[in-house]
Amino acid sequence: MSRIASLPLFHRIAGQQVLVLGDGPAAEPKRRLVERAGGVIVEDFAQAVDEGVRLAFIAFDDARACEVAAINARCAGMLVNVVDRPELCDFTTPSILDRDPLLVAIGTGGASAGLAKHVRLRLERVLPETLGALARALEAARPVLRRRFPDGAERRRAVDAALREGGPLDPLDPQASTRVAAWAESGAAHRGAGAVFEITLTSPDPEDLTLRQARLLGESDVLCLDGAVPAAILSRARADAVRRALAEGEGVDAEAASGLVLVLRWRPG
Repeated sequence: MSRIASLPLFHRIAGQQVLVLGDGPAAEPKRRLVERAGGVIVEDFAQAVDEGVRLAFIAFDDARACEVAAINARCAGMLVNVVDRPELCDFTTPSILDRDPLLVAIGTGGASAGLAKHVRLRLERVLPETLGALARALEAARPVLRRRFPDGAERRRAVDAALREGGPLDPLDPQASTRVAAWAESGAAHRGAGAVFEITLTSPDPEDLTLRQARLLGESDVLCLDGAVPAAILSRARADAVRRALAEGEGVDAEAASGLVLVLRWRPG
């Protein structure tokens, strides 16, 4: 499998204490970020240790002071972020595109905050403000969808079909949120019990995938691998998709398929 530099997580800190050390322009954005997420800022290291604080932001102007504080905080069991010192960080903070409750976090593992910011600014122009309303409408529709589609895989396929480009709930359509309730009650189109698709791959570069192939990779429940399919291609698939290797000459029974099955055949040119 292809490797990623960091494990992306969304950490809930509402009502929890977070240590922030330092003053000035480097520390202030971290204070605002903690407050925005509902955290309670602690500025005294001894208090943070005594009260079991688990997250620390360190933003001293002095490099040596940052190093010492990072060691002490880590020894006290805290996860540490040192501003502009990725080599001292247990975690980094991404550039955030906020469509509450939908958040898009863009990170570079500390390599370039500027790059993350400008990617976010591009996405700001593309993603409509109504995405938050769409997320809340889908959350409200969960009871109806669970009733209509008791099977989780079938329910996911119904939502996938509605959310894809041109679908009734296309996320880039500003009016999509207004259609969720009616769609959930009566118009939730979905795939049948099972479907099998096949892709023959000749290039290891995921940029050579067609739009349809990329979509199938992102939606498939099961990946059947015929040959040494490159890791870069597999990284575009759902992380929770079942993967199994096909024996030479083995086929896939379409009638017995459960969910969306994608056969990937590696045939490099």
